Amino acid sequence: MYGLKLENVDNTNPYEELIKLFLQPQQYQLLTGDETGGDQAAVFTFAGDKDQLKRELYQYLQAETGRRPQWGILTGIRPVKLAGELERKWGGAAAAKQILMNDYLVDERKVDLLLELYAYQQQTLGKPEPNTAGVYIGIPFCPTRCLYCSFTSNQVGPEEIDRYLNALYKEISFVGKGMADDGIRAESIYIGGGTPTTLTAEQLKTLLACIKTSMDLSHLKELTVEAGRPDTITSEKLAVLKEAGVGRISINPQTMHDRTLETIGRSHTAQQIREAFLMAHEAGIDVINADLIAGLPEETGGDFQESLRQVMELGANNITVHTLAVKRSSRLKELDENFHYKQPQLTQDMLEQAAAMLRAGGYLPYYLYRQKHTAGSTENIGYCKDHTPSVYNVRIMEEAQSIIALGAGGITKVYYPEENRLERVPNVSNYEIYIERIDEMLERKKKNLFRR
Repeated sequence: MYGLKLENVDNTNPYEELIKLFLQPQQYQLLTGDETGGDQAAVFTFAGDKDQLKRELYQYLQAETGRRPQWGILTGIRPVKLAGELERKWGGAAAAKQILMNDYLVDERKVDLLLELYAYQQQTLGKPEPNTAGVYIGIPFCPTRCLYCSFTSNQVGPEEIDRYLNALYKEISFVGKGMADDGIRAESIYIGGGTPTTLTAEQLKTLLACIKTSMDLSHLKELTVEAGRPDTITSEKLAVLKEAGVGRISINPQTMHDRTLETIGRSHTAQQIREAFLMAHEAGIDVINADLIAGLPEETGGDFQESLRQVMELGANNITVHTLAVKRSSRLKELDENFHYKQPQLTQDMLEQAAAMLRAGGYLPYYLYRQKHTAGSTENIGYCKDHTPSVYNVRIMEEAQSIIALGAGGITKVYYPEENRLERVPNVSNYEIYIERIDEMLERKKKNLFRR
């Protein structure tokens, strides 16, 4: 048991997140005040520089455990955004690289990846135009709940979905008018969830028609629908999406192995994934993203490579490689709260295999984000082929544009460019409460988003 004492620290959360990269919760005791304890006690004193205290903690724990997390002292930070800020502040990539390595203790390979990603984003998308926004529309329903999932999602019948959609249409209409009045143009629209293709073809058609009639789409660069679960995808639904101008969808296998799909609670087979891809290609969908997860229970490096090989062969233009995260309210957390500590090297090897295979196949990394409690404390990376990056994914990570979120669980982030800050305007998470309090949700947006 390690005793780690933090002096002159009011909020221990940022430091505890760093400690957890090295030690499991039962392996240390965080001490404050006059407390003493632990087999080994070390004292760290805050002297006005939070990053310096983090460096001292990191270097001590590295020496004690022999571990060196590749992301250094970065916790809870969008690292590509930080790399861009450092480039702009210090005059280029070389200076940013030295700061990331020396001040933030990030591994050189990760630093090079960050700088590559930032350069690619600037080359392909640039900065968002003034008075543009990303729009997120949430459909909080799924056929089943996956083992690792903590998102707000529900399994309900079509009548309940209709009740929800009626409230959502009201919010779409209200937001569309507010955007028009304030001169805000939608750059991207992302319909996510949950699983939006839980909706029937007719419900999807009505939803997309509501968006088209309520919002000015003349400047729209991207319309995405997260189809997600292949067992919810039909030719009829894909035809509706294509007709409505949807240019990008996600079909998310997570793995191509039936035994793992059963373990993680997916209600479909690998064959259904193949059939969904075939239908999407036949429907003429321009860009198909596929999510895979590294570090799934009982999967080997060979299993992961085979899943990736198959997804590449199926013709996904975008492939997002996620690292399994043990989220707080997931069933996996209930079964084994320390699962993510058990296979750090295996997960890192999987990510390196993925990078090599994807680059060899003509894919380039275009966005990256990190989560807490991932196997190996690693990252999630989106790759694209033929220069097809997702506008919405890049914008939400760089945090230089308002994201207007509609539906249950949606969190609008209002961007104030003069101050370079975001302000959150949340909707309630429970879909039934959202329906009951829809007028209050509209009032929140009126007060905090429009006519500021």
